[in-house]
Amino acid sequence: MSARTHAGHVVDQFGAQATAYVTSAVHAAGADLDRIGALVRGLPGARVLDLGCGGGHVAFAAAAAGAAVTAYDLSAEMLAAVSAEAGRRGLDRIETRQGAAEALPFPDAAFDAVLTRYSAHHWRDVPAALAGARRVLKPAGLLVVCDIVAPEEPLLDTHLQAVELLRDPSHVRDYRVSEWRAMLAATGFAPGEATAYRPRMEFSSWIARMRTPEVQVAAIRALQATAPVEVTEHFSIEADGSFLLDSVLIEARPH
Repeated sequence: MSARTHAGHVVDQFGAQATAYVTSAVHAAGADLDRIGALVRGLPGARVLDLGCGGGHVAFAAAAAGAAVTAYDLSAEMLAAVSAEAGRRGLDRIETRQGAAEALPFPDAAFDAVLTRYSAHHWRDVPAALAGARRVLKPAGLLVVCDIVAPEEPLLDTHLQAVELLRDPSHVRDYRVSEWRAMLAATGFAPGEATAYRPRMEFSSWIARMRTPEVQVAAIRALQATAPVEVTEHFSIEADGSFLLDSVLIEARPH
């Protein structure tokens, strides 16, 4: 039985794989990342917080768009990898800070934008993190949330959470879009435009990034093999286990 806290699981899972997330093709590019860069270019001279920065791809995009960026993450190893990659790219306006998404060590109204991508499904308390983001945003600031989302239908939702947790013990929940809108509204945001994406997860690299044990890989494949047709069709599950996920980018403003 594990004696680690949830934070310990997150650090264990991602610290050892920091370089893999910096180089991950799924994380390093995409229309959602292009949209984030475009939004930051519309905020000249912005100070930006990349909340749960992971491999740093949002931080890199925001810095390239002209922002001064604070990359914030629970994993010291991940932050070191981000700093090293920023240096290789010649991006000298990225600083790193370590900490949990639910406990932001920044003054009120410190940032013009708070951006988070593919991170929130690991947070233990998303409403607390959103409340913190609201506090550190300027009154006219911008919040951008991009994450994997669960379908609204329980059958599909349950399958997704099961395979995510088998792959990665630090997984908490892929929230439904309706849940995201409710959490944003409850923490002082007016959710605006939402854009949907369907990234493809190539199975072998998807499990390799998390060093998923073989017994759990076998369990995922068993779930896929026995899934009802509604599940296999929605996620477009392929013979090798590769599949499509649902993700969404939501733009929100304080109200």
